[in-house]
Amino acid sequence: MVNYNSASALRAFLEQNNLGMQKKFGQNFLINPATRQALVDELGAAAGEEVWEIGPGLGAMTALLLDNGSKVKAFEIDAGFIRVLKEMFKDQNNFSLVEGDAMKTWSTQSPARFLLGNLPYNIAAALLADLIEKGRVFSRMVVTVQKEVALRMAAKAGSADYSSFSVLCASIYNVKLLMTIKPPSFYPQPNVDSMGVLLDAKHPEAKLPDAIPKMLYPLVRALFASRRKTIKNNLSVFSASSLSKLSIENILSENGLTGMERAETLELDQFISLAKSFEMHLKI
Repeated sequence: MVNYNSASALRAFLEQNNLGMQKKFGQNFLINPATRQALVDELGAAAGEEVWEIGPGLGAMTALLLDNGSKVKAFEIDAGFIRVLKEMFKDQNNFSLVEGDAMKTWSTQSPARFLLGNLPYNIAAALLADLIEKGRVFSRMVVTVQKEVALRMAAKAGSADYSSFSVLCASIYNVKLLMTIKPPSFYPQPNVDSMGVLLDAKHPEAKLPDAIPKMLYPLVRALFASRRKTIKNNLSVFSASSLSKLSIENILSENGLTGMERAETLELDQFISLAKSFEMHLKI
């Protein structure tokens, strides 16, 4: 049995099993048991519910989920950890393993209502954005990410951390920052603070709402691409091959905007309204 609460015990286990921590995978074990339990409790998955777990590592939070009666579908890229997980949970009927890069494998799996993950730093934002943009919505997600990523996820219009990622998250989820997790809570210790984040789906059926225009996410990315430029300048670049300057002026006017605003000042509803206007003018 692995002692998940001790850096020295984990180090010894890795050595005994010819395992190594691979920097390219952004691996950090969460060795604080109280924090692990708090994250699982915040997820609140009932017995029998399927939970996707991204980056299970050696199975510390996997074991907690299984103890709660959850059906765990774990996504792991590290071949050594995969070997350990298969052996450790071989007698668990409620455990299944998806091998490989979660960025490439998640779309092959049927949806679940819950997601839990001590997300690898190198893919956290990209993975969450990919899930949202491709319409894979969870009733609830609880993740640990770098603090700066967490602040962007929860940021509001007008704040320094507000970004296209903030808008993506807010379009589907109510985002709540749970706790700051200091480096000593991990092995190996990262160089920055982490945060636990709770994302609750706004839509009761946990699917991409019909109110989200197809052009919303491309438009948001385009408007934030050059933060120092006005939205009029960014819109001109975004629609250079499809809309005239007059059409852009009309779109701005329809939405009560002068064009001199910048993306970081716009609320989610304004982005949605702009996207709908674009679709109407382009007859999408």
